[in-house]
Amino acid sequence: MLSAQRPFFYRRLASPLHATGAGVGALWALSLTLATLAIFQPLVLLSLMVAVLGAGAMAGVGGQLRRTLRTAAIVAVPIVAVNVLVSREGLTVFARLGDLGPFGQGDLTLEALVYGAVIALKVSLLMLVTTLASLTIDPDELLGGLRRLSFRSALTASLATRMMPLLAADAGRLAEARRTRPDGGQQGARARVALVGAVVGGSLDRAMDVAATLELRGFAAARPTAGRMMWLRRLVTPARARASIRTRSRHDIAFSLSAVCVLALSLLVRVSAIAPFQAYPLVHAPVGWGTLALCVALLVAVLAPFCDRRGIEP
Repeated sequence: MLSAQRPFFYRRLASPLHATGAGVGALWALSLTLATLAIFQPLVLLSLMVAVLGAGAMAGVGGQLRRTLRTAAIVAVPIVAVNVLVSREGLTVFARLGDLGPFGQGDLTLEALVYGAVIALKVSLLMLVTTLASLTIDPDELLGGLRRLSFRSALTASLATRMMPLLAADAGRLAEARRTRPDGGQQGARARVALVGAVVGGSLDRAMDVAATLELRGFAAARPTAGRMMWLRRLVTPARARASIRTRSRHDIAFSLSAVCVLALSLLVRVSAIAPFQAYPLVHAPVGWGTLALCVALLVAVLAPFCDRRGIEP
């Protein structure tokens, strides 16, 4: 219930991506991440960002992605500023700050500005993809599949995932209690630091309680018994995740093909000159028909699986 009330936690909605298996959804998100890391052409990155935002809107989580985009814009400013102040490789100087001592001449170049903007765009895309994945991929189903590889690691990750909504709820209650004080409570950075300290202290107490419970259950034993293993499997794989074990659906196939297409387009960018980009010593980012076709292909590859709306009901 807590996770459903919080904006950045998974909640089952009526969308093709929510109806897709957790493993396929994770593969699809991974393909978007690899594409973001492989591509440097700004126009192609912008088209990929539009595709991710469109995917979020069609999955019913567009509002949360817009909030993440605002946060990414705040993060992008220092990234660009630091690159402009530190980089000395560009030739097109647009401002001279004079001698900066150990940092050399303070020549600000257009190339450093462009490259910093590209890095900020890639970071923003990674934030959007991560948010989209956390909102649309069932963590219980995903961890339930991972238990075959490493059961103890899956159990640890499952417990950590379930603690996150509780910590968010604790932060909300503490913030509300602070606001109800007669003096209105502290404001500003000191209040945030105090809130974080209280949440961290409560999380440590809760972690000790969980560890003691697992120890009483015999989890620390070298050879857990069959009954204890059954209890742990039920903890890692809850009822709704066990019920979701099914055969591959049309949405699984569609998003698998989408991931393959995105990876193929990313590989094409790396091995060919279809979307060239060079920041130093001079900016070189020509836009031809091949670049425009790549942008359209990425949009279609990412958004096509959302066109099938059959069988998406929770």
